[in-house]
Amino acid sequence: MEQRIGGKEKELRNVLVTGGAGFIGSHLTDGLIKMGFRVTVVDNLQTGKKDNLNPSCIFRKIDIRSPRMEKVFRKGNFDSVFHLAAQLDVRKSVEDPGYDADVNILGGINLLENSRKYGVKNFIFASSGGVMYGECPDRYPAEELYPDPLCPYGNSKVAFEFYLNTYSHLYSLKTSSM
Repeated sequence: MEQRIGGKEKELRNVLVTGGAGFIGSHLTDGLIKMGFRVTVVDNLQTGKKDNLNPSCIFRKIDIRSPRMEKVFRKGNFDSVFHLAAQLDVRKSVEDPGYDADVNILGGINLLENSRKYGVKNFIFASSGGVMYGECPDRYPAEELYPDPLCPYGNSKVAFEFYLNTYSHLYSLKTSSM
């Protein structure tokens, strides 16, 4: 689809925001829409709220682990993916590390596989430095330290960053973490 901007035809860029009904994801969605992007939000609404959704976004209530994600990618023609969806409760990750890994690692891999398959150019991941470098690092910036997570949630974030690196090298998918 094209949009007329300043008298010129411009192709509208399509982006996917996972976790877009959450606090940060909804603000990211608002900013992207304001900048002229067509935004699709995927959120299972476990922690996100439908009230947070921008009325101009396309919303899909889907878990990122679902095989239905392929249809979202096939129809979306996304240039970029902003991946903010996560199991983010540290206590829950300690109680059920398998569930944490299922959502945060396998769910992320599902997104990476669909990104690769459907030609996504950029994949931006919302990581979590606070849980990746242990307690009170003795050197700053902490991002220069080797990760030393003390909980399964931190481990899942570190593991997924390694997957991002792998996909970047194997498939030339531009990836970054924020």
